[in-house]
Amino acid sequence: MQGELERALAVVLRAQRVPVTVAGRTDAGVHAWGQVASYGGEHAPVEGLNAVLPDDVAVLECEPAPEGFDARRDATSRAYCYRVLARRARSAHQRGRALHWPHGLEPEALQACATALSGSHDFTAFTPTETEHVHFAREVYAAYWRRAGELLEFWIEADAFMRHMNRVLVGTMLEVAAGRRSLDQFVALLAGRPRADAGPTAAAHGLYLAGVGYGGERVLSRG
Repeated sequence: MQGELERALAVVLRAQRVPVTVAGRTDAGVHAWGQVASYGGEHAPVEGLNAVLPDDVAVLECEPAPEGFDARRDATSRAYCYRVLARRARSAHQRGRALHWPHGLEPEALQACATALSGSHDFTAFTPTETEHVHFAREVYAAYWRRAGELLEFWIEADAFMRHMNRVLVGTMLEVAAGRRSLDQFVALLAGRPRADAGPTAAAHGLYLAGVGYGGERVLSRG
């Protein structure tokens, strides 16, 4: 997405190169509803940008920012949504948009796991062992599951996230909901247990960057 936006800005602004900073990096296959990007230069009309962007990327707004604004560095929180289709039959419509979970699960167990996430915890267990991260504590402002039609959605907002953090959280919570591990075992992971103690990394295509907060403003309520 970043490369496509930079190319579109260069075309619209008739510049050789327009470097862009995005608020949240996403793994291949992860979607973004609320990505924020910043660049130095003139205002670019939304219609012009969308005219040259590929069909799977769309700009919703383009507006002036304060001098020195950096979409990534100035972000005070980020919010994500992970979508799960929990039923035996797969869905052609949700293919590539939600994780298909054909096994049984207890929604109450999912919610109990999400409730345990609020506050500050050590998320070492939820990021790859080989990592560039130095600090593993993150402050979770809101975390909850909700049903949206045929889907179960996990919503979470925190001060920052580590690589694969949300996907490992979902993979582990689904194990709790399926009776493969207990809630107490899940909570124990939040004390900085090694990655090997947590569950699998859920597929990238179920994850969405939902929004970015600035100046302490929150994207989500507490559910």
